[in-house]
Amino acid sequence: MYDMEYGAQRRTADFLSGVYAWMASALLLTAGTAYYVAATPAVFTAFMQPYAQLALFLVQIGLVLILGFFIMRMNFVTAMICFLLYAISLGLTLSVIFYVYTTSSIYQTFLTAAGMFAIMSIYGYFTKSDLTAIGNISIMLLFGMLLAFVVNFFLKSSTFDLMLSGLGVILFTLLTAYDTQKLKQLSQQFLADQEVMAKVALMGALTLYLDFINLFLFLLRFMGQKREE
Repeated sequence: MYDMEYGAQRRTADFLSGVYAWMASALLLTAGTAYYVAATPAVFTAFMQPYAQLALFLVQIGLVLILGFFIMRMNFVTAMICFLLYAISLGLTLSVIFYVYTTSSIYQTFLTAAGMFAIMSIYGYFTKSDLTAIGNISIMLLFGMLLAFVVNFFLKSSTFDLMLSGLGVILFTLLTAYDTQKLKQLSQQFLADQEVMAKVALMGALTLYLDFINLFLFLLRFMGQKREE
């Protein structure tokens, strides 16, 4: 009995270690790419062209859809390449924040987001409460928030935008705890195929990576100090 319980705990620890390792790798790639592009004016100018931005957006959507629907049909190396390419492409897009906000405020916001993410991820791992209802409600509110952003694109209300940003911080804080608990539960299922387990870890990393990126970006709307014109 003790050996079985220890084995389950070990499997969970190994699985989540892989998830967080891939997530950290993706964040480093995104941050490094964003910094490099922002520090290289010629590259930045090229990727800020409308056609380049549209191409990046389509690539990012395509990679997420490929990973979401076809990851179990591809080999692990292909899935890994798609995941890392997504992280790089998002770094290209996010390079613009270095021109909008001061570097110090970006670093401060990143550290704040990292702290909030860590606290909620730890909570999601250790809590005995079932977070399914919270997760489902958060996902429904997320779709509503996206629709509200589209509406505000035409209304151009700064107050409404600030309210939506606050809602975004709350939603992705809650989703971090929910997704962590979901991954923990998933790790406790018996998966004999190591490659399948590795691809599930990759998808888990993508989920938490997106939670963190969105939390960071919404926090940046509050904490970011804009550069002087």
